[in-house]
Amino acid sequence: MLNMHKVILLVVILISFLSTELAAQLSGGGEAHPNLQTNLESLEDWQDMRFGMFIHWGPVTLRGTEIGWSRGEQVPIEDYDQLYQEFNPVLFDAKQWVRTAKQAGMKYLIITSKHHDGFALWDSKRSDYDMMSTPYGKDVLEALSEECEKQGIEFGIYYSIADWHHPDYPVNQRSLKPAYQSASEAKKKEAMADYIPYMKGQLKEIIENYDPAVLWFDGEWESPWTHQMGMELYAYVKGLNPDILINNRVDKGRQGMAGMTISEKYAGDFGTPEQEVGNYNTETPWESCITIGRQWAWRPNDKLKSTKQLLHLLLNTVGGDGNLLLNVGPMMDGRIEQRQIRRLHQVGDWLRRHGESVYRIRGGPYRPTETMVSTRKGNKIYLHLLAHPGSELTLPLPEGVQVNNARLLRTDQKLNLRQAHGNLKISLPSRLPNDVASVVALELNRPAQELGTIER
Repeated sequence: MLNMHKVILLVVILISFLSTELAAQLSGGGEAHPNLQTNLESLEDWQDMRFGMFIHWGPVTLRGTEIGWSRGEQVPIEDYDQLYQEFNPVLFDAKQWVRTAKQAGMKYLIITSKHHDGFALWDSKRSDYDMMSTPYGKDVLEALSEECEKQGIEFGIYYSIADWHHPDYPVNQRSLKPAYQSASEAKKKEAMADYIPYMKGQLKEIIENYDPAVLWFDGEWESPWTHQMGMELYAYVKGLNPDILINNRVDKGRQGMAGMTISEKYAGDFGTPEQEVGNYNTETPWESCITIGRQWAWRPNDKLKSTKQLLHLLLNTVGGDGNLLLNVGPMMDGRIEQRQIRRLHQVGDWLRRHGESVYRIRGGPYRPTETMVSTRKGNKIYLHLLAHPGSELTLPLPEGVQVNNARLLRTDQKLNLRQAHGNLKISLPSRLPNDVASVVALELNRPAQELGTIER
């Protein structure tokens, strides 16, 4: 007969399992396709990676302004739409791009196959507004997908639903076509009926030719795109590849830049906070996309985030149980700036020493603060100290949880600890091994995933 402690433990495990399953089932094809669910194996593999490279790139780098958004504002439309005729990135090297991501400790890569400006980075049979019409004349997606496979980096593709260049897309003010500003919803819907087959044709090319693990949509916030269209597009993509992951921007459920929403109503497999770290959430899968500088596309003399800022962004994201998709913008000649590469290598150096606390891991149990975030797997909790807390770190612990030992991850130095009255006290050296972030590994008497969120 089971003793009471074992009964309680089994109940906790069952509740945790059911909560995880329920959260997973709340995402998928939306209310129109309740039986079309997120592929859990794909989702878990993606969450295990935790860190990816986002790439925004295209002919606009010839002007150094923002991709898509500068069309008609900073760069006249007649100029912007002809930039592809000068675009000749002869120093583009897929091997170097992927190697840079790998050396940074990134596990996947997502590139803008087509941004809001409508230009395609691949050999699209649906359009002549693509890489094959440039002086360069080579398929960038093909080169990148092949190199990612060689170097063991998961390949994903961004695709904008909005297309301010295509004649059938009922564009907004960014394309300065006022005839569409006051168009009725019926007229916009009619125009979308002509545009959607074009979009689906391009997506079919992408999925069949490059086999992306992730399809990262954007541009869903414009009024011509509807909730019903989003659910149908999700179903269409899953029909081409049921294993592919699709972000929540395929549908209308994002609700602003925070972008965490995943529910039974809206289609999508994960949330997409933009330019901010998502809120601590161990039930909804999410990924923050953040730039290494201030602009998504390359900008001359852009102010870059420091190595410390980048590492803290990563750790706060993973500690909140999310992924970080860090964006770089290659230059007009195809190279990633050397100063961006240096920053990424410095992040990678830290990850090579502390990677066990970041990859194949879950966030928590401690809710992130400005000075500490935590991650967990197996019977271990990893405490990431973003600032020196002093000679002693005091943490609350649930009843029945025992810490067997504590050590500094990089040096393997054992730390003295005391546990009493629901608190754990860890003695720390006057100087921690890393000025940016040091990691303390705690070994528990039980699986760390059983613990609920602990407030400090």
